[in-house]
Amino acid sequence: MALEFKLPELGENIESGDVVNVLVAVGDAVTEGQSVLEIEAGKASMEIPSPAAGTISAIHVAQGDTVEVGQLAFTIEAGEAPAEAPKEEPAPEAKSEPEAAPAPEPEPAAEPAPEAAPVADREPEQPVVVAPPPPPPAPEPVHEKPVSSKAVSAAPNVRRLARELGVDIHAVTPSKEGERISMEDVKHFAKTSLEGGGGAVRKAGAQGATRVEKMSAIRKATMNHMTHCWTTIPHVTQHDMADITELEVLRKRFAPKAEAVGAKLTVTAILVKVVSAALKVFPKFNCSIDPEKGEIIYKDFYNIGIAVDTEKGLMVPVIRDTDQKNMVDIAEDLGGIAKKARAGQISLDDMQGGTFTITNLGGIGGSFFTPIVNSPEVAILGVGRAIMDPCIGGKDQMCAPRLRMPLSLSYDHRIIDGADGARFLRWIVEAIEEPMLISLEG
Repeated sequence: MALEFKLPELGENIESGDVVNVLVAVGDAVTEGQSVLEIEAGKASMEIPSPAAGTISAIHVAQGDTVEVGQLAFTIEAGEAPAEAPKEEPAPEAKSEPEAAPAPEPEPAAEPAPEAAPVADREPEQPVVVAPPPPPPAPEPVHEKPVSSKAVSAAPNVRRLARELGVDIHAVTPSKEGERISMEDVKHFAKTSLEGGGGAVRKAGAQGATRVEKMSAIRKATMNHMTHCWTTIPHVTQHDMADITELEVLRKRFAPKAEAVGAKLTVTAILVKVVSAALKVFPKFNCSIDPEKGEIIYKDFYNIGIAVDTEKGLMVPVIRDTDQKNMVDIAEDLGGIAKKARAGQISLDDMQGGTFTITNLGGIGGSFFTPIVNSPEVAILGVGRAIMDPCIGGKDQMCAPRLRMPLSLSYDHRIIDGADGARFLRWIVEAIEEPMLISLEG
């Protein structure tokens, strides 16, 4: 009995994934639960198990394919029947031979080449007769439709998708006459526009060799999520400097405590603990909002996401229950999730459930920047490289070198006011500058 194995649900709001590796071949006997496919989706890699024991009789996906949830991936013959598989293999080969026979037929199809000649003849005429017209024809199809003042029937989420994809909703035609424009209509229009105009754009802008490569699943996930975050959240970013001179002395003094368990006590690990304490004092920064219902969802748990730079792209794994852990525990967790992320072993569960995010670019360089809030969170803290600055302070107002670290706090202005943002960031700065207030044991 043949069993059609379709790609199962991969996670919340994940509709597709990229095939990283097909782990079986036609004719292989598999057991129930055996990994048969490696998929990359939502910035995570995962192995998909076989739902039943049997023999792989057909494979419908290949490495590099983008497969949608519910799409047919394998055909499995129930029970172990490896002998039948080889018989099935030649079958497609036999079919491929007759199919290959018509191959010569396409050759005559190339005869229309002479018809293309007149087109080529026209092309040189255009620059001679009218040099300016060539640019206008390309914009015409783009600008003609948007000029339409007709009322468009489309749901708010469809309009939002159109904005995110850069599609003018007026230019989209419903797939069924008299009906509202659907999300599929918008996606189809965007795809068609890219396919139709891509070549022209490359020709116009190419002054040399170009290279086109397909986006990875991680890059596509980042693109879609960042577009959503930037277009739906009104961002405000505030900056401040924290004097970490004393903190750095203590960090180095207590570093061996973390090294004893194979961890590294970093400034990021300390910041996770400081931010966790700050979120308890300022609960508005540890919430999310439901604009449709007009509700604020306050969270009584503290899960801090840490932005990790990997070869595949940006990942934000989450350290859970940071308020209940001491700095050594946090340092150990931080090292573990960063290692998993860079090794491509991170799971979807590792990157879900965050309530606040920290992104530290200090190891690379730079000072202030404007990090994008990681929706559905409402704030993110950016950390720049600490530098030694000459500062005037103390009772004697003497100038002395101090190690100062730039901090950038971005937040959702729909729920957080500027004064609240300033107080929150100031609280963090003061906690960093008074390290005795921070207990190493949590």
